[in-house]
Amino acid sequence: MKKKKIVLHYKKKKIELEVRELNFFERGRGLTFRKRENARALLFDLNGKYKDCLTSFFVFFDFLAIWLDEKNNILEIKKVKPWTFYVNSRTKWSKIVEIPINLQYRKQIEILVGK
Repeated sequence: MKKKKIVLHYKKKKIELEVRELNFFERGRGLTFRKRENARALLFDLNGKYKDCLTSFFVFFDFLAIWLDEKNNILEIKKVKPWTFYVNSRTKWSKIVEIPINLQYRKQIEILVGK
C-alpha cells in the first residue's frame, strides 16, 4: 500500500484526503478485519469504467463508499453498514474510496454527508 493525497470534487467543493492506494492483491481485503480506530481511507483505482459491487462481510464498522470518475468527481456516496452482502453504484465509475467512519475523517465525512 502506498500513501497518496487526492482531491475529491463535490458540489463545487474540494475535499483533500490522504488515502492508501491498493494494488491488485490488496483490493480483495479492503477494510476487512481492520479495527475502526486504525483503519485508513482506501483508494481502489481500476483505471476504467466499471459497474461491479462491494461487500462489507467481516468489516465490523460503518464506512462511506464513494464512487468517482477518472477526474475524482464524486458520482455517488453511500454509507455502508457492517455485514452488507451487496453494495452497488447506479452509474459506471473508475475509482472507489472507502472512508472508515472514525474521528480521523470527521471533517471530510461532515462535508460529504453531514453530522
